[in-house]
Amino acid sequence: MKKIFALILAGLMLFSFAACGGSGDTETTTAAPNEGAQANDAEKKEPIVVGYTIYEPMNYEENGELVGFDTELAKKVFGNLGYEVIFQEIEWSSKYTDLNSGTIDCIWNGFTANVADDDDGILRSEKVDFSYNYMENRQVVVVKADSGIDSAEALSGKFGVAESGSAGETYAKSFEGTSFKGFIKQTECLTEISAGTADFAVVDAQLAKSYVGKGDYADLAVVDSLSSDVEYYAIGFEKGSELTANVNAQLEALAADGTIAALAEKYGVATTVITDFSDQK
Repeated sequence: MKKIFALILAGLMLFSFAACGGSGDTETTTAAPNEGAQANDAEKKEPIVVGYTIYEPMNYEENGELVGFDTELAKKVFGNLGYEVIFQEIEWSSKYTDLNSGTIDCIWNGFTANVADDDDGILRSEKVDFSYNYMENRQVVVVKADSGIDSAEALSGKFGVAESGSAGETYAKSFEGTSFKGFIKQTECLTEISAGTADFAVVDAQLAKSYVGKGDYADLAVVDSLSSDVEYYAIGFEKGSELTANVNAQLEALAADGTIAALAEKYGVATTVITDFSDQK
């Protein structure tokens, strides 16, 4: 009897211990670890690094602060996605290297999407994932206002400049009988024209509208008849990036609530901004 009683008592104690231990493990492995994982995810969320170059009205400095249409829109988009944004100035000719090496997470700076690069003839859309097109642009030819240059024929024998690696470089080289040199910044190209060290420059229409005929560039003019066909700005991401779809969703939301239109009005690009992405899906 004593042996039977001892066995029953041992069984009851084992059952009690297992029941108490099981309840505690469930609380520890469901609630507590999940909360900890969420906290760790928040801590590990890396800032988004946006690659840009300086030019008005897209990204430029005002009173020591980086502002511009692209600057503000990037902050809105990534802020809504829960990211801190770091802006990294780059050399445009190195944009793909910077993106693919992880130095930057995206190229957001009036990045023309619907062209091929001059150096290899490969479409840019084959090198990066693009967001929706969000703005129209053209390449324009800038000369001294008194140069007498008013046609493609008049450019023959002339020396042209453009930003290295840009759509402007490709367009500048398309004019027959001209010579060419690339520069790091579009604004440097305008300076070359003002200084008389180049005959013409090819720059983005968005930039020309902000600089040509004003201030240091008051003696320059755009030759309207030499403008390129319409181009489109989009945001460039590394191939296969999940950011592309997330940013597109934000562009749709910010277009729907009027944010993009308000920023376009603020920075003088209301006539070229795109807020209907329905035909790009």
